[in-house]
Amino acid sequence: MILSDFDLENLLKEKRLVIKPFNKEIIRENGVDLRLADEVGYHNPMLSEDFVVDPSKKEDIENEYIVEKNKKEIILQPKQQVLLSTIEYLKMPDNLIGFVELRSTWARHGLIMPPTIIDAGFEGTITLEVYNASIYKIKLRPKLRFAHIIFAVTMNKVKKTYKGSYSGQKGVFKPKVIK
Repeated sequence: MILSDFDLENLLKEKRLVIKPFNKEIIRENGVDLRLADEVGYHNPMLSEDFVVDPSKKEDIENEYIVEKNKKEIILQPKQQVLLSTIEYLKMPDNLIGFVELRSTWARHGLIMPPTIIDAGFEGTITLEVYNASIYKIKLRPKLRFAHIIFAVTMNKVKKTYKGSYSGQKGVFKPKVIK
C-alpha cells in the first residue's frame, strides 16, 4: 500500500517516520519531496579514461570521487555523472520502505537518476546518483526540490531491518567496497 499525504502526516506526528529538517511543504499527495544539500561528489579529475576502477579495492573507491561542500550552486557538465545528497535525514520504521525517483521537471531538462530503494530501518540522508544526459550544462542550487520519495507499507514488520554500511550516512557518501 502506498501512503497518502494524510498517512504521512500521521506517521510524522507519531514520530514513527522521522524527517529532519522537516517542512510541511515537502509533503505531496502521495509522497515527500527531497531537497538538494550543498555538496557534490565529482569524479576525480586526476583519473584518466584509462583508469580502471576495481570496486573491490578500497584505494580505488577512496580516489574515485572528490567531494566538495558548501556549494552555492552545482554545475553539471554535459554527459557528467555526480553524487548528490538530500538535506533531509530520514529514519524509517520497521514496516516502511521508500522508492526515490527524480522529479519529472529535472528529467525533462535531461537529468537521469536511477531509482533508489530505502529499506525498512534505514537512517540517514540519501545519496543520489545523477547523470546529465543533455548537450548543455545544468545549474542546480541547494535547497531545490529535486527528488521524490514514495512510501509503501510492508505486509508485516521486517525481521532484519537495514544495518548496512550506508546506515547513518550524512551528505554525499562514496560507494562502498564490494567484497
